[in-house]
Amino acid sequence: MDTAEDLFEKIKGIVQKDRRFQEDAYVFVLSSIDYALTKLAAPRHITGKELLTAIKEYGVQQYGPMTLTVLEFWGIQTTEDFGLIVFNLVDNGVLRKTETDSLDDFKDVYDLKETFKGNYN
Repeated sequence: MDTAEDLFEKIKGIVQKDRRFQEDAYVFVLSSIDYALTKLAAPRHITGKELLTAIKEYGVQQYGPMTLTVLEFWGIQTTEDFGLIVFNLVDNGVLRKTETDSLDDFKDVYDLKETFKGNYN
C-alpha cells in the first residue's frame, strides 16, 4: 500500500506527463472516491456514474458556489475530464478498474456549468 508521500509523488509524475489537470484535481477525485465509499453499506467498486454523483455532492460540500470556478482552475471542463483523471490514476497504479469500466462512463453525464451554477437545493 502506498504512503501519502508515494501517492503524491505518483500524482506529480502524472501531471508532469499530462499537464491538462492540476495536482489538486487528482487529489479531489481521490477524495470524492473516499466520499462515495463512505456512503456505501460495504466497500465495493464504484462506477463512473456513482463517482460523478459523489463529485457533485462532495464538490458543493467543499467549495459551495465556487465549485465551478475551482474545477475550471484545475483544468476540468466536462465530466469526461474526471474520467481522464481516473484513467490516468489507473494507468499509474493508483486505482484499479474492472473490465467493464470505460472512459465512456464519464462522457456527457451532466453539464458542469448547469450543475454548479449556484442552485444547490
